[in-house]
Amino acid sequence: MRDTVGGETLAGEPTEPYTPMFTGELPAQPSEPLPIPPPPLVVPGSYQYLKRWTFVAVLTCVWIAAAAAGWGLYYWWFHSLDKTPSVFVVLVFVVICAVGGVLLAMVQDRPVISALAIAVMSAPLAATAGAAVLHGLNFCEYASRCFAGLIPY
Repeated sequence: MRDTVGGETLAGEPTEPYTPMFTGELPAQPSEPLPIPPPPLVVPGSYQYLKRWTFVAVLTCVWIAAAAAGWGLYYWWFHSLDKTPSVFVVLVFVVICAVGGVLLAMVQDRPVISALAIAVMSAPLAATAGAAVLHGLNFCEYASRCFAGLIPY
């Protein structure tokens, strides 16, 4: 038997509906219930949560480094004639912070690493704050009035 479409005969094997044959070799259900996995191992003396001061310390350390990076990147951008390399490095910085934060967030049962993930994901915010301080200092050199030498008004 050959298939025909619009009066033309198609080459190849004819198609037939497939009906699986059940031979009974595999049981439909397991004969005994599956064992329940043991609960995660909790090491005595280790915290399953993070103290507030530890979170603040981790966040502060990462933000200080990020603010310094933002200061340096803005300084480079402000004083360079060709802005392309500095803008590209800023893009790479933001991508590394995002990817690094997501990768750190995948670590389980390590609350300090989770705090580090939050800090790394928010590092571009701290870098922007560092760049904003330098921008305010640069702008106040040319402005007539500045509050505390940093904020023009």
